[in-house]
Amino acid sequence: MSAASPAVPQLPFSTGGTIPQLGYGVFKVDPDIAADVTAQALEAGYRHIDTARIYGNEEGVGRAIAASDVPREELFVTTKLWNDAHSFDDAIAACEASLERLGLDYVDLYLVHWAVPEQGQYVEAWKALIELQKRGLVRTIGVSNYPLPQLEEIIEATGVAPAIHQIELHPYFQQRELRELHEKHGILTEAWGPLGQGKSDLLENPAVTGVAEAHGVSPAQAVLAWHLASGIVTIPKSVTPSRIVENLAAAEIELTADEVAAIDALDRPDGRGGADPSTKTA
Repeated sequence: MSAASPAVPQLPFSTGGTIPQLGYGVFKVDPDIAADVTAQALEAGYRHIDTARIYGNEEGVGRAIAASDVPREELFVTTKLWNDAHSFDDAIAACEASLERLGLDYVDLYLVHWAVPEQGQYVEAWKALIELQKRGLVRTIGVSNYPLPQLEEIIEATGVAPAIHQIELHPYFQQRELRELHEKHGILTEAWGPLGQGKSDLLENPAVTGVAEAHGVSPAQAVLAWHLASGIVTIPKSVTPSRIVENLAAAEIELTADEVAAIDALDRPDGRGGADPSTKTA
């Protein structure tokens, strides 16, 4: 890591341990380049890498980790259980297969990728993750894309709350009701699609560009700084070397309360850009 690499805040899990608040996501990163871009991210100073079985690039991420001189204990690696392996035995086997592809003895965080309510196996999948943690194959367990009722149900059924919940979240879609439940149960919030997935005019919005101009940074950096100021873990993705570095530099931007409030005001009832977890079927 370069001496000039930004210091990324660490947020504590209620269950123990910490997570770097800003990470590098590899969603839709082609498996052929995953090793190269992950290596670039590690060289830039990222220590939190987020992948998933369904991305098809766990092997590439693993190769980059193996080739890096960063000690394993300094890395935070996340992967996820896909929707076709929610039964208890299938979930255990799926995690073991992910570890093999990554070339790791454990992952720092394992998530159920989607609740898929229609399948009705989201509680069983969560019970499998609890067992994986007991076996030491994963350090911390959480979920991703769980509607509020299903999130409450797995907590009630097992007495174990996820340490973190990864959800679509950006200034146009702030998920305030879910975040209130997270606060109640000591669950960290993690954002995917933190920049609106490029599907909106978010980065041209005057509230965002105004903050960016005030700090002499890009609109994307201003949005990432808003996530960090809001206590949200975030995993921007880019395969462009300059943007990989630029995104990490957002960790050094400190917004004022008024600037945070200006971006808070952008929340929209129709702001979702990705799939709705309550109707996800596969």
